[in-house]
Amino acid sequence: MAHPLRFRHSEETWSAERVRSQLLADLDDNIGATATSPWFKAPPGYAAQRFEMDNGDLALFAYDETGAGAYWLGNTETPSALWRTDKCTFAEAPFEVSRWAQRELLAGLHEEAPWLGEYRYLSWFFLPVFYSKDGRETTREFFREHAAGFPDADREDALAFYDDFLKTGVFEEHRHVMAGKLGTSEYLDLTRTAAAMGEFDAAWLLHEAGYEITPEIEVATGHSLDFRAERPGEDGAYLVEVTRPLPPSRRSAGTPAAAIRDTVDTKANGDGQLAAHGGGATLFVDCSSFPDDDWAALLAEEPEVQHRPAVVFRVRPTGVVEGYTKGAVPLELEF
Repeated sequence: MAHPLRFRHSEETWSAERVRSQLLADLDDNIGATATSPWFKAPPGYAAQRFEMDNGDLALFAYDETGAGAYWLGNTETPSALWRTDKCTFAEAPFEVSRWAQRELLAGLHEEAPWLGEYRYLSWFFLPVFYSKDGRETTREFFREHAAGFPDADREDALAFYDDFLKTGVFEEHRHVMAGKLGTSEYLDLTRTAAAMGEFDAAWLLHEAGYEITPEIEVATGHSLDFRAERPGEDGAYLVEVTRPLPPSRRSAGTPAAAIRDTVDTKANGDGQLAAHGGGATLFVDCSSFPDDDWAALLAEEPEVQHRPAVVFRVRPTGVVEGYTKGAVPLELEF
């Protein structure tokens, strides 16, 4: 499985002739390629080239005209002249280069997937996977055909919900990590992609409660927990791990209670993160994949889970959230 889209940084000197002979020729020989002018003005101090491959792949190249290096970005094979170059994210590349490349990609994305055009922040945030080598089709399909994991919801409502949440800037410093959680597989795995959105749902709930969130917190056991949550001006930081059970209709567990019990068991026992961590973390069980009837049954029963403290919740794209807690949850949440 390929990684989310990243730049390759070459520190060598590049010219128009070298671009033609070592990049275009390599691509054209292997998969068929055409060099075209970029759609947007090149970054200041750089010359820029766009490569369109016969198989639909795309690549961008910007090189400093003074000979101070170049940046390659593409969801295609890497020409051999760039194999030993270092990689960097959109945030790590020079601002002007990154802005130019993302304008190119966003314009292409909205031409290929016009239904994303209204959700510009979501489009921007998930560009590393929407334009990844292996995952560009599956990640777009997940949002287009499966309402980003919300059952019985309109795609427009689901995309607007995440677009509005991401506009808060909650994950701007961690964009590459969080966008990459969707994965870049050429085969759509609804279980994994929906589970990834469970982390966004939990983050939304924490953000609504006034917490600042930092993802991927390494702990002494060598594991990483999903979030650290803390309120500005208050003492205390709280570790949060998230899990998202499949609805009963999509698993062998026959009841909503069994569905969350079996899912939590993978976190709380054996080699799971919570079992290894040994306490101190709050488990968020996101049941947003449950249809109305399953959630109503679960909420009426409020069954135990295999970890305390725990928050069991369900959010809808309207922003309505319901849930219950088990144990002494240290976070202040409202249901």
